[in-house]
Order: sequence, then C-alpha cells, then structure tokens
Amino acid sequence: MHVDALWTRVNLATFEAGDGYGTIADAAIAVRDGRIAWRGPRAALPRGLKATRRYDGNGCWLTPGLIDCHTHLVWAGSRAHEFEQRLQGASYAAIAAAGGGIRATVQATRAASEAQLLAQSARRLRQLLAEGVTTVEIKSGYGLDLASETRLLQVARRLGERHPVHVVTSFLGAHALPPEPADADAYIDALCAMLPQLQAQQLIDAVDAYGESLAFSPPQVARLFDAAQRLGLPLKLHADQLSDQGGAALAARYHALSADHLEYSSEDGVRALAAAGTVAVLLPGAYYFLRETHLPPVAWLRRHRVPIAIATDCNPGTSPCTSPLLMLNMACTLFGLTPAEALAGMTCHAAQALGLGDDRGRLAVGLRADFALWAVDHPVELAYALGGRPCVGRMVDGLPVDA
Repeated sequence: MHVDALWTRVNLATFEAGDGYGTIADAAIAVRDGRIAWRGPRAALPRGLKATRRYDGNGCWLTPGLIDCHTHLVWAGSRAHEFEQRLQGASYAAIAAAGGGIRATVQATRAASEAQLLAQSARRLRQLLAEGVTTVEIKSGYGLDLASETRLLQVARRLGERHPVHVVTSFLGAHALPPEPADADAYIDALCAMLPQLQAQQLIDAVDAYGESLAFSPPQVARLFDAAQRLGLPLKLHADQLSDQGGAALAARYHALSADHLEYSSEDGVRALAAAGTVAVLLPGAYYFLRETHLPPVAWLRRHRVPIAIATDCNPGTSPCTSPLLMLNMACTLFGLTPAEALAGMTCHAAQALGLGDDRGRLAVGLRADFALWAVDHPVELAYALGGRPCVGRMVDGLPVDA
C-alpha cells in the first residue's frame, strides 16, 4: 500500500463512534489523493505501507478540521457605537428602526472597494484559520441589490482561492430591506429574480433568509425558498432568534440543511427539525453579545436527536467574533453542552449543516483529509481554555498549510 502522507504518534478524535470523541490513542493516519486512506492504532499499521511524506505528531491530538458553518465574514465598517448604545439600554430592534443595524453595514459595505473588502475580510479569515478552521461558510447580505450582493459573493470566492481553506457561500439577500424605499413583497420578487443570475455565475452554494418580525415573514421566506428549490439550491434559515415565528417548522417544511439561532423555537418546531433531518446551528456569540436570556431548547434538541452544530456567526452587529474555540467554551458554559458535543458541533455536525457530512467533519476512510493538530493533553482543553491558541498545524486536502 502506497500513500502520499502518513502521520504517526498522534491521538485521534475521529467523531466516528457515536457519542463522545471517538478516541484512538497512539494512532496513525494515512492520506492518498487528498482523502483518508487508513487510520487506526499505530501498532496496527498495514505491513509494507510506504509513504511519500511522513509526519511525526509528537503525541499531539488530531481532530477533523474545524468547520465554521455560519459566518457573515465579508463586510466593511464598524458597529462598535451600537454596542455602546445597547449597554445604555437600547434594544437591537430599536437601533435597527433608527437606521442602524444591518442597514448601517450595508451602506459602509457598498461604499468600500473590492480591495478593501478583501483585505478586511482576509484579516478576519486568518484569525479563524489560526484556530483550526479548514472550512468556512460565508454569507452575503450586506449588499441588498444585485450588483452589491454579486460583489460580496465574488469576494467570498476569492478568499477561498487565496487562502488555504474551503469556502462555502450562502446567498442572504433576504437579510433586511435595502436602504432604498422598498416594499417587502416586491423585494422578495427581486431576490427571486437574482437567484438564476447568481447561480449561473456559480456564486451560491445555498440560499438563506432572516425570518423574524423585524425582517421577513414566513410567507415571504416561503416564496424565496420556492424559487430556490426550483433551481435545486439547498436552503438555510435564520430562525426564531428573537421570537417564535415558527421558523424551525418552516425550515423543516423545506428540508433545509440547517435552522440557525433557535432561541425561541417550540418543541413542536424541534420535532419538525428531527423529522426533516435539519441541523440546529446554535450561535452562542450572538446570544452573549445581545445579552439574551432566553436559552435555545438544548434539552428538546437532545430529546429528539437533532444534530447540534456550533458556529461563530462572525458579523459586525451581534457577534464580532473570530474565535471558534471561544464559541466552544460558550456553548458549554452558556448552553450546557458537553465539550464533546461542542466539538462535534464544529466538526461532524457542522459538516452536516453545510450538506457536506459525507465529505468531511470526521476522521473516516474515504473522507476529505482536512485536519487540525492540537498541542493539548485531551480535546476537552479546546473548550476549556480561554484565549489559548493550541492549534499547531492544519492540513487541507492532506497537505500541511500555514494559517
């Protein structure tokens, strides 16, 4: 057996054994053609195995590369002043009604050059990569017209071309009404017309929407989703973040890849997610930053066996976070997940939330060889330590890369 690369003296967290980490101590893992060709105890290495390149893991832990399955990474400007306003008692809804919020970022983003957007977004991306991310989802949604949304999606694609990371894009034109006077129903019609143009340019991997009382109603989201489904595009939904709008059930009705936020989802909504196979993406950064007090229904998600993913929700208004490891800690301390559940939420379940569960997110033969190498004694430390940077290596498609 000949392989391109072989790592030895590593401990593996495979996420292949159901509950827990799927640990293989003192292990080895082999890669051929960018895929995992073999993995198991080092003592069980196949006889005669030959490797073009060999790597010594020095007893570190190897996990699937982290997957940040919900970000709004491409934007310009700052909303730090809104943070101050909220500390003084203003609500997110009141700030948005006064012209702040998403619309403020839209104005700054439209005014920025492509070079500025690339530079600012690359800086944020590099911080994610330094903490073990090998796949990142990037949403549009700060353009809100065809030209601007196209530019944001093009920047997202270029980030993937220029950096050692896999980029998955989501079209979030239904993020808010644009600054120009617009009727919500007419704007949904405009978004439906944008879809085939963006798809023809291969700029979108999924379609997302913000279903909320201050954004778009369930019937409006449904019209957009109908148009996306006619084009064969997968769906995602910002659901039940600030109120129970039936978003979880709506996402399930369309067999969406994921329903994200879910703080106010009902148990009926959770049951619908389970029946549809839709992943629940929890976003502890936004919960923390908005000082929310209504917890997402973790007990119901567990009871009904809905896969739980975790993401940074990196965005300028409600989660200006570029630390996936901090999100692991917050998922445990704020939402009560175990460290193993949290790490599964940024590996195997995050892959499912992007429709990539059969391609990455686990250390299994045949899957993509995207790894993160950690100088820790046990994976629990990834959710435990605040401010640490224990990632000592990333491999994308089986090749070591710099952050």
